[in-house]
Amino acid sequence: MTVPIEIVRNARARRARLSVDSATGRVRLVLPPRAPLKAALAWAEDKSAWIAAQRARLPTPIPFVAGAEIPFEDGVLTIAWDADAPRRVERVGDVLRCGGREEGLSRRVGLWLKREALRVLSAETAEFAARAGVEVTTVAVGDPRTRWGSCAASGTIRYSWRLILMPAWVRRSTVAHEVAHRLHMNHSAQFHRVMAVLDETDPDESRRWLRRHGAERHWVGRDS
Repeated sequence: MTVPIEIVRNARARRARLSVDSATGRVRLVLPPRAPLKAALAWAEDKSAWIAAQRARLPTPIPFVAGAEIPFEDGVLTIAWDADAPRRVERVGDVLRCGGREEGLSRRVGLWLKREALRVLSAETAEFAARAGVEVTTVAVGDPRTRWGSCAASGTIRYSWRLILMPAWVRRSTVAHEVAHRLHMNHSAQFHRVMAVLDETDPDESRRWLRRHGAERHWVGRDS
């Protein structure tokens, strides 16, 4: 098999389990602590057709190259690159204009998107925190693979920068969710009552959208 297999030993696993991560394309083989590795790998090799079929269904990568169309909030941005233009990325309507060396284009577009995500998410967090009457000490963005946001007891809220690639209502619902955790660090009935007040839409709708489309956003900015 040409695709590498990530081996994970899990104390709660009762049998071998094979999966393909929709956000990364990685093949993962989860095993009980004492399961024989050689036999498990042979079993996984026999599943090569299934793995190939699952990987064929993965989202299409959208690299940051000239002419690429990037999902952004409620629309799409097109990357317009001109070697003679200034290196600084500038948004003009639905176009991201950027110059300089082409080999640095992907990095510059990625940095612009992360800065924009931090700016928007910081403003929206402050807005929802004011509504909830809570304090948020720090807002940060990163690129986690398994969650879109997290709230620490210290008051720090971290988001995936990829929220800027999603419709505004989905992003704002995520912000409302994390701000609500400043009042209740759980998913209790009290937490959901706060969400019912803060969220401008149906939280179940945003969760459904993330389940259906979230993995696609992890492939934005990737070459393969």
